Amino acid sequence: MTVAHDAHSHAAGAVEVLLPLAALTTVTTVYLILAWRRAREPRGWNSWRTICFLGGMTMLAIALLPQVSPFPAGDFRTHMHQHLLIGMYAPIGLVLGAPITLVLRSVPARGGRAIGRALRSRQSHLLAHPLTALVLSLGGLIALYFTPLYGMTTTNAVLHHAVHVHFLVAGYLFAWVIAGPDPAPRRPSVPFRLVILGVAIAGHAVISQLMYAGAFVQIAVPPQQLRGAGELMYYGGDVAELLIALALVTTWRHRRRSPRLAGATASASVRTADRQTDGGDHRPVADSSLIPRASGEVETGAARGG
Repeated sequence: MTVAHDAHSHAAGAVEVLLPLAALTTVTTVYLILAWRRAREPRGWNSWRTICFLGGMTMLAIALLPQVSPFPAGDFRTHMHQHLLIGMYAPIGLVLGAPITLVLRSVPARGGRAIGRALRSRQSHLLAHPLTALVLSLGGLIALYFTPLYGMTTTNAVLHHAVHVHFLVAGYLFAWVIAGPDPAPRRPSVPFRLVILGVAIAGHAVISQLMYAGAFVQIAVPPQQLRGAGELMYYGGDVAELLIALALVTTWRHRRRSPRLAGATASASVRTADRQTDGGDHRPVADSSLIPRASGEVETGAARGG
């Protein structure tokens, strides 16, 4: 009976790993095919975007393979290692890969207009606001570590995977609205986004310090694991958030350095971004209504074609 139960548990664990890896492989393959097709066009596709996206997918795959974790299975530090990869580092790579821009340049006109309407919807305006992303990011951590939720995830596989999905979605949303090259509805000014990023850095620092001290957290693990996880969150989170700040400031400096060129690029994008020749087949590059009109908010990645 025990042998049969162990075999069943091993098979279930293998399926839980293989299914997400298969999904990651499918998404990566689709991205590479679309990027290869766009790269063959005169407008081209920035290979750096592809490298960033592959890096993000690789970090997701590493997070899903406990065998490659530097910590033992079941160790709370392994959980924190996964959290950093899934919720912070992988989303940065995925966002910098500009997948929305790639899709807009690849789908037919009807599909591009549908995506444009979705991005302009009231729901998207609310979801893509930096304050919403901040609440989802910090609120998720507070709910997980300062309530009995973490203990529940250790005994409920569905809840465990749901937490991972939340980490990924919240991390991607935060990186996208703060520093993503893809178009976003009514993206606030760069100084405002920097303030939100600063609040996120401070929030992560407070949570990691409380975890290190074992104060208020509801995590039933040995103190050594708790302190190690707090250190991982503190230092690993700082590096990830500095990478987001670097991506944001670098793009901002480029736009401020040549405002006339940025304005001209925006105007040219409005005139020409609706169509792109692909072997005689005219396809939309992006919904022109999504391209920001203010020169200070030109999305340089989309304007340069990825």
